[in-house]
Amino acid sequence: MHFVFMGVAGSGKTSVAERVAHRRGLPFAEADAFHPEANISKMASGMPLTDEDRWPWLRELAGWIGEHEARGASTVMACSALKRDYRDVLRTGAPGVHFLHMHGPSEVISQRIDAREDHFMPPALLRSQLETLQRLDADEPGRELDVRGDLDLLTAEALEYVGERLRSAEV
Repeated sequence: MHFVFMGVAGSGKTSVAERVAHRRGLPFAEADAFHPEANISKMASGMPLTDEDRWPWLRELAGWIGEHEARGASTVMACSALKRDYRDVLRTGAPGVHFLHMHGPSEVISQRIDAREDHFMPPALLRSQLETLQRLDADEPGRELDVRGDLDLLTAEALEYVGERLRSAEV
């Protein structure tokens, strides 16, 4: 099983995903670390990425999932995965990819972005991400988590979801 924590910048996907990966002892990937320098420079300058910028990055992430699947290892990833098409690419890495959508009011997320000091993503790009965002469709395995909860609550909810899926896969 593979669990992708998705959502716009500032939604808390990395914070929760790292905690879940650590507590479950699963390999973790931060999708931003897979971006080529050109993508990071583009975003840092305030330019949103295009689909053409994203496709190679998404295929590399799907490859990371696939490598772990081949070894029989479950994984946790933090990735924006804003559109269904992007999630479809990630699902090519392995069967059993679940998405935990970190979702909430734009005001809450905007405040979080404004408070960050250590990220290349400028607050001005939040609007383009919100416009791009497509919530999970009914046929996409996953769950939506309300980002207004504190980190401990979100982690507990995510651990419950992940644990249930991992246990059902073992049966």
